[in-house]
Amino acid sequence: MKRVMLAAAACVAVASNAMAQHLLVPMDDQQQNHLKAYGLTFSVLKVGGKAEWFLNYRGGSFLLPDDAATRRKAALDGITTQPIDDNAVLGIRREIAAGNMDAVTLEKAPRIAIYAPPKSPPWDDAVTLALRYAGIDYTQIWDDDVLKNDLSKFDWIHLFHEDFTGQLNKLYLGFRDAGWFLEQRDRDLATAQHNNFANIPALKKAVAWRLHDFVGKGGFIFAMCGATETIELAMAAQNVDIVGPFSDGTPIDPDADAKLDWNNTFAFKGAHLEMAAGVNAMSDIDGHQVNVPSRRQALGQFTLFNFSAKFDPVATMLVQDHRNVIPDYFGVTTSFSRAVLKPGVTILASEDGAPWVKYIHGDYGKGSWTYIGGHDPEDPQHNIGAAPTDLALHPNSPGYRLILNNVLFPAAKKKPLKT
Repeated sequence: MKRVMLAAAACVAVASNAMAQHLLVPMDDQQQNHLKAYGLTFSVLKVGGKAEWFLNYRGGSFLLPDDAATRRKAALDGITTQPIDDNAVLGIRREIAAGNMDAVTLEKAPRIAIYAPPKSPPWDDAVTLALRYAGIDYTQIWDDDVLKNDLSKFDWIHLFHEDFTGQLNKLYLGFRDAGWFLEQRDRDLATAQHNNFANIPALKKAVAWRLHDFVGKGGFIFAMCGATETIELAMAAQNVDIVGPFSDGTPIDPDADAKLDWNNTFAFKGAHLEMAAGVNAMSDIDGHQVNVPSRRQALGQFTLFNFSAKFDPVATMLVQDHRNVIPDYFGVTTSFSRAVLKPGVTILASEDGAPWVKYIHGDYGKGSWTYIGGHDPEDPQHNIGAAPTDLALHPNSPGYRLILNNVLFPAAKKKPLKT
């Protein structure tokens, strides 16, 4: 009789699961694979399904429709899900309504592009790593695509850690004879020439301006590492030559700082170029000043800001995480000096007591941009030639979650502002 009762209970559980209308994807410490959970949500949107993002509820959980394909993918990827019915969802909504939480509808899979050079290995860019590991589709584009194609077919463009000033991150100072550097230089020179630009700086400034235009018309860009700083410098220098190709960083024009135009930049104003010969830092935008003869600042940790989910849903989406304090990590540009931030920039994460911030966001025209300093959240030192990061060893990385928040952000249905 006891065995019969147990078997009956099991059948009831299976039947209950079979009748569940929804799958809750918890994003707190109960989740086995946070990063692939974003891919699961993306896969639902990709086939026309609807999802919800429960901001500040259990680490920013997702609510998905329950079906066999979604369950199968979750099981294969080791993603924690919980089948729930309409009554359970109603209870969650009551909890959300009573606290600093909100429910945001995700309507469609965003069309994603990664601006990255040909032959670039996937481990050379944290966003590429994140998308591949999570199983999120993207299109790779490069300079010709940006200059000649209609970027409006994309919702979201990530900028590889490119140097938009055209100085190749000044890597020639230490790697001018390396085969990979020569190949990069020759490739960019050839691209400049067949697009009728005099040199690489002129090419990259034109690319930066096209990306600027993409945001103004309603697109979203996301950048990390040196791309954050150099695209701003390139936009500010549209009407002045600040460097020569492969220069040592000394501006051709000693008055270049005064001639930079910060009116059309997204995030920064009043920054000063690095003029010292033999130093591969770009400007004083980077609060850590990583690329000087000795790193001036040690790594600490940064704290995510706690936003009001109901009044600031966009900022809240971008900081969803199961940790609010995250270890810092170096990059070509590691952080952003508070002194050069434009008014109105939203600070998403900063280091307590430090004169720099780590993670920022803002609107421009009809679109928006987001910058994170640093190169790889799970590779703090970021040394050239280091072994690639294996995200299978970091499926719950809070730093990589910030990247993937930005990937799903364009899928959100816009709500009317409550302020």
